[in-house]
Amino acid sequence: MLHLGAFGADIAGLESTLNNHKVSISTTSNPTSPFLRCVDIELVSKLCHAKGAVVCIDGTFATPLNQKALVLGACIILHSATKYLGGHNDMLAGCISGWTEIIFQVHYMHHVLGGTLNPNAAYLIIQGLKTLKLRVQQQNSIGGVVSFEVDGDITTTIKFVDSLKIPYIAPSFGGCESIMDQRAIMSYWDLSQAKRAKYGILDNLVRFSFGDEDYEDLEADVLKSLEAI
Repeated sequence: MLHLGAFGADIAGLESTLNNHKVSISTTSNPTSPFLRCVDIELVSKLCHAKGAVVCIDGTFATPLNQKALVLGACIILHSATKYLGGHNDMLAGCISGWTEIIFQVHYMHHVLGGTLNPNAAYLIIQGLKTLKLRVQQQNSIGGVVSFEVDGDITTTIKFVDSLKIPYIAPSFGGCESIMDQRAIMSYWDLSQAKRAKYGILDNLVRFSFGDEDYEDLEADVLKSLEAI
């Protein structure tokens, strides 16, 4: 397996790996998290298919409305339905779509392993999908998800995040409510500072997922919190 996120836009690195190793599947989020880098899915798919590799794209950040990865050559599309598809931060679920022959194998293993989504979560996803277009249009108008670094150290960043009144503090995104995630002490808390830095996760990095609140209210909240530090 080749995790494409390690290469980002480094197509030369991808080609080298494909030429020198037996790669069965390449996978990446697009855009990537937390830096929101975009991968050329069409070019990556062309290179991988030429070597017989399957291309798997996690399209959670983009949503099915903003990205049609299958049309661009991907074989498998993953979504964390917990995020935009559900849209209300009230259930846990995931989904997969793609080429028929691949999904058939997944469907078979699903029956063998026995995992299934509970009926209430399925109902909540159906409800969330009814407003997906409206929510994504609202969030697209102000960025959806952005990542930025606060001018200060980890303590200063904590003070900034704690001063916010509107966003919830949580390692998630894509819901009606805005969410702030300080990556160093939440999603990557189990890594040392040196190892986090290796991946570009600095102590002052935060990820902001915009919800459905008015932009003016969010702007005022962020500016006031910045003044507090």
